[in-house]
Amino acid sequence: MSKIIECVPNFSEGRDKSVIKAIADAVRETPGATLLDVDPGHSTNRTVYTFVGNPTNVVEAALNAAKVAYKLIDMTKHKGEHPRMGALDVCPFIPVRGVTVEECVIVAKTFGKRLAEELGVPVFLYGTASTRDYRKTMPQIRAGEYEGMKDKLQLPEWAPNFGSREWVARWGATVTGVRKFLIAYNVNMVATKEQAHRIALNLREQGRGPDQPGRLRCCQAIGWYLQEQNIAQISINLTDFDVTPIHIAYEEAKKDAEEINLAVTGSEIVGLVPLVAILQAAEFYIQKENLFILDEDQKVHLAINRLGLSTISPFKPKERIIEYCLEESDVGELARGSVEQFIRGVAARTPAPGGGSVAATVAALGAALGAMVGQLTYGKRQWEALDSTMRQLIPPLHQTATSLIPAIDADTAAFNNYMAAMKLPQKNDQERSSREAALKIATEETIQVPLSLMRKVNTDTWDCFTQLAAVGNINCRSDLQVGARCLEAGAWGAYYNVLINLDNITDEVIKAKYLKEAVDLLQQARKGCSTVLEAVDKRQK
Repeated sequence: MSKIIECVPNFSEGRDKSVIKAIADAVRETPGATLLDVDPGHSTNRTVYTFVGNPTNVVEAALNAAKVAYKLIDMTKHKGEHPRMGALDVCPFIPVRGVTVEECVIVAKTFGKRLAEELGVPVFLYGTASTRDYRKTMPQIRAGEYEGMKDKLQLPEWAPNFGSREWVARWGATVTGVRKFLIAYNVNMVATKEQAHRIALNLREQGRGPDQPGRLRCCQAIGWYLQEQNIAQISINLTDFDVTPIHIAYEEAKKDAEEINLAVTGSEIVGLVPLVAILQAAEFYIQKENLFILDEDQKVHLAINRLGLSTISPFKPKERIIEYCLEESDVGELARGSVEQFIRGVAARTPAPGGGSVAATVAALGAALGAMVGQLTYGKRQWEALDSTMRQLIPPLHQTATSLIPAIDADTAAFNNYMAAMKLPQKNDQERSSREAALKIATEETIQVPLSLMRKVNTDTWDCFTQLAAVGNINCRSDLQVGARCLEAGAWGAYYNVLINLDNITDEVIKAKYLKEAVDLLQQARKGCSTVLEAVDKRQK
């Protein structure tokens, strides 16, 4: 899974369109960064940019934008309603997919250090990136604003994390750090502003005060009235949707509304949302209503429907879900191509794609055949009594089949990375050291990719296959047999790839550890295949 980080820098310019555009262009022109939104405010004289990319690309995009701002924004002339302390006032990094908060802290510190070094400006850390309680929040750090920052920098407790105390009048100071993804979420109600606000007070974490806290953690909320829509809304900021997901906020609002005979008529997400937040809601309603849904697009459709996200305006997943906006897929070129192209590629006079990619393909097909047998048993009157069992067996096989697809390209990528490391120069000690480090990482990858395939096969398939062999649609027995053999063949292929790449490891202890795991995993696969085939044979007799 690729790593996606969101960056939301706030620049102190919301009126001059040429400056706003120049900063946006700096982000757009950064390779690997995708600009998602530019939101200028005239009265605040501030523009919020939203872009995403991998850890390296978001740092480069943020730096490029800052360098443009350094030339074009003069804080000595800045006035606006929003509190501010610098040309680039705050630059948070937010984990979206495949990346941890801890990794984002490293990204924020990398950005802060480079910003201070390359522009000669003071930089503070906030949020998770800060280790000092008295300077963790934006209000704490920004107190006194731009006008008071020159003197504040001279105080011992306010030395910047990066850069010197020297005052750069045109720039001011910048804050960077990490925060969780904030979801701006509104619940629609046929109610008055006051009624909506009453429910907001019940829900929001601060409630009505210290003695009357609200029910939902990491939730900020107020009630307001939308004159143009002639409805009220509970306006909610979910500051950590892992703690309080969208669907919980919605269901709790509905519960309170029902108690005072008010109608909730749907909801809306303001701005963009991570895919996982939508899938959380889908899984909630799948469990609540005892539904059986496998495909991601159907889950997204369910969440949109149950939350009423299209009540005010259409919720278009390709425009509102971050991962879909990027049109990014974990599926590589080999897996996306046709079967014919893949076979011809394997048959060509090139070392990759080779046995590892073939092993991943075969294993994915094996799991897919198991899922197919489950699907051809589920919902049939003849096997209606097995519906609940099939609901348990099909999802892990379906998930295994789809999750192994990226492994088709992963093996080839690992091989290519190893060959690239081999070709690195080694003319001096520094080059030799860099080459050795790159080879170590690449070698580890060539072993972990096939081991991961073997682990996946053994963890999520054999029990399901065995149960299908015992009770599934008997007319599909050949598919189960082929599927089991494919899984076993995939495990064998991965095993052979581990063996050949172990030759590149010089540490005998590590080599022995990997070999033992590979042998154990292969034995599990052989035993699993044998058990499935025996179960099918018993039903044929």
